[in-house]
Amino acid sequence: MTAFFIGDVALDEYYTADRWPGRADKGMVKELPAEAGGSIANAAVVHAGLGGETQFMSLLNNSPLSERLIADLRQNGVGVDHMLIDPAIPESRNFIFLVDGEHIVLTVEMGEQPMWLSDESLTALRQPGYLYTTLYRVRRLHAQEPDGVLKQAELLKDLRSHGRRTIFDLDVGGCTPEDMPYLTGAAVVIFNQIGFHAAFGHDDISLIGDWMRAHRIDRVVRTLAADGAEARDQETVLRVPGFAVDVVDVTGAGDTFGAALTWCLSIDQSFEDALSFAVAAASRAVTIHGPRAGKASPEEIRRWRQDARTPLRR
Repeated sequence: MTAFFIGDVALDEYYTADRWPGRADKGMVKELPAEAGGSIANAAVVHAGLGGETQFMSLLNNSPLSERLIADLRQNGVGVDHMLIDPAIPESRNFIFLVDGEHIVLTVEMGEQPMWLSDESLTALRQPGYLYTTLYRVRRLHAQEPDGVLKQAELLKDLRSHGRRTIFDLDVGGCTPEDMPYLTGAAVVIFNQIGFHAAFGHDDISLIGDWMRAHRIDRVVRTLAADGAEARDQETVLRVPGFAVDVVDVTGAGDTFGAALTWCLSIDQSFEDALSFAVAAASRAVTIHGPRAGKASPEEIRRWRQDARTPLRR
């Protein structure tokens, strides 16, 4: 089954700084080499690296930069058969500042132009498999049908009726009541700690069972950085510990986590095993510089996990 990743791809321009300046302040930064990135594109690359059949879709202009980004995805084994082009939109770029083991990301505003799916893309999406995406993107999806326009939450509902299971990466943004038509019926909704608190006003995943049942969400995951991750279905909570690692770059760690989880579920691993594997994949990724440092084979991640869990002999 082909997993679709619908979201952003961008040129990530890296800088390091000793501190993040405050308002009306000044600071010095050191420029690092730019790399192809973008959150959902990073996840697609990791998924393909694990051996998953992967298609990526975004809306780009027709500039040399866009051609470079698309070529990079192809070189990483990601299908780009359904890419959308609009010459009027800005260049896709992120500015990433690495400060004290964390990262600050500034993204060039791309607008909210509708993403019109071709007949071929709609047919491909109406197949069983996973769809990994964001609220920002699904709000823009449109398709022309003989009896009218199918769009946004109704389009997602249509895809679910054909066996396409949605995994939402909500990251730091969380969600609001207005977002629930999109999230209803999701297979997995992933938050980080900031996004979870923004959505629920607390940090206790055991308290959201009624919310999940009301919206028919199969599982919610909260990533916990170095402390691992926790997940719940509509009844129980599952927790997986993290790894003690030397952090080099956290950019792309959440993307690696989501992609690894998606790949594990697509090959019918248990959710507990999938969560454990995803935590290991993300933990490994932060020990390497770059937005796609999480790209690895399953064997590499399993070997890293075993080595990281094995105490050093003295």
